[in-house]
Amino acid sequence: MRKKKIYLDTSVISHLDAEDTPEKMEVTLKLWDILNKNDEYETYISYLAYEEIDECREPKRTYMRDMINKIDYIELSKNKDIENLVNAYLNSNVLSEKSIDDLTHIAVAVLSDVDYIISWNFKHFVNIKTVKAVNLVNEALNYKAIEIIPPFMIVGGED
Repeated sequence: MRKKKIYLDTSVISHLDAEDTPEKMEVTLKLWDILNKNDEYETYISYLAYEEIDECREPKRTYMRDMINKIDYIELSKNKDIENLVNAYLNSNVLSEKSIDDLTHIAVAVLSDVDYIISWNFKHFVNIKTVKAVNLVNEALNYKAIEIIPPFMIVGGED
């Protein structure tokens, strides 16, 4: 059986150390345990996540880098197709110009043929309006639809 491809946006990585939101931190740490086993998912992280992590203060920045190194993942690089897809999303008003990094995360994931974007960003990612708008553009450009979900949909609930 093929592993599901998941893309982690920076909000997920950031919640590995988020004392101000302990419930999200707990779920994110459980996700990390699942990814450590790596028997069901192929994990992707982009260059943009690393750029955003670099903007964090110490010691959180080092902690996030160390935690990333505990899982198997594929690092996704920048390319011209990403910019073109971001522009298509902008032209279709998926999100505004001020959310260009969010659109870039989505474009990187779509172009990498992942199945799910995992995010804690409910304002820009994990909402029906964004998912529908992204998938309309994807369909018009012959890209597959993508699902954008919060980590607890991978982790599941308590028994």
